[in-house]
Amino acid sequence: MVVASNGSVNSSTSLFHVGVILDLTSTMGEISESCISMALSDFYEIHANYTTRVVLHTMDSENNVVVSASSALYLMKDVKVQAITGPQESTQASFVIVLGEKARVPIVSFSATSPSLSPLKNPYFIRTAIDDSTQVKAIVDIIQSLEWKEVVLIYEDTDYGNAVLPYFFDAFQEIDVRVPYKSSIPLDANDDQILEELHKLKTMPTRVFIVHMSSSIGSRLFINADNAGMMSQGYVWIVTDGLSSLMSPMNSSAIESMEGVLGVRPYIPKSKKLEEFKVKWKRSFYSNKTIGEISEPSLYGIWAYDTAWALAMAVEQVGILDPQFLSSNTTNNLTDLSSLGYSSIGPQLLQTILSTRFKGLSGNFHLERG
Repeated sequence: MVVASNGSVNSSTSLFHVGVILDLTSTMGEISESCISMALSDFYEIHANYTTRVVLHTMDSENNVVVSASSALYLMKDVKVQAITGPQESTQASFVIVLGEKARVPIVSFSATSPSLSPLKNPYFIRTAIDDSTQVKAIVDIIQSLEWKEVVLIYEDTDYGNAVLPYFFDAFQEIDVRVPYKSSIPLDANDDQILEELHKLKTMPTRVFIVHMSSSIGSRLFINADNAGMMSQGYVWIVTDGLSSLMSPMNSSAIESMEGVLGVRPYIPKSKKLEEFKVKWKRSFYSNKTIGEISEPSLYGIWAYDTAWALAMAVEQVGILDPQFLSSNTTNNLTDLSSLGYSSIGPQLLQTILSTRFKGLSGNFHLERG
């Protein structure tokens, strides 16, 4: 666990404990952690007179659903955090959201983009990102404008990969485009298994492929597709932002294999503030041996920055000197959910975050329906 507070603290300062759950072994996790830390540092440098300070308690999910859930339980039960940023993956978030609901602790995620996670159904879940279903119309418009009549969907076999499929099916049905085959690739698939699936696709007449995958499995898909001779003229590859927004962590062979691939991703308007941040971020972290080769923070790193800024703004508005976490009993059993208390300020903090507005690195920060 890493604990960090930003800004000067005195006896009249109210400390707000916020959990952060990330996969710190991944490039995306490292980038996101650095951006969250920089956001709070920048925020309190500008607002040195504020009477609240966010204290971060960062835990490594180890890219594991169970570890992520147990980390959230520990943060709520033992540390008594008032909010949690993360987890990184949609599959992990689905479990943590249930705990947040029980404890009245807002779960604020900038990267759990699966449309199966609904803030409307889970009121203590706040998504500070655009969910994956919003990409469907852009991709469908491309298919329609080029008058292609058949496409194949290739996706990772996770909640992230599966949840967007119904949106594609409905949208293609509306424009009379067939999906004769969909290819599901497990995250733990080896190269032989990926090649076997690609050779199956190669025997089919359809040559337009839409890929919805994270960078870890997606990069290997394209290296193998290149080896299988499927990146040549006559093939069409379109990727969602799971790949297009995380190109930097990929090795050079993966990027070279994706030559000619079309990607869609959320638009972030250019601004002087964003460019200055990129320079500052690169200067601060360029010497880091793990992320030193990455030229700039990813889309998710920028969303992480704005998320931390929004939390700090909301915390100052709530401004309670001693936020209480009320417990139902005193048992110390980590897995005993019945002993999980609840945040006395959770409802107020939730509504304050939801109504927070400001101009962030990614544009105007404005939450609608969570």
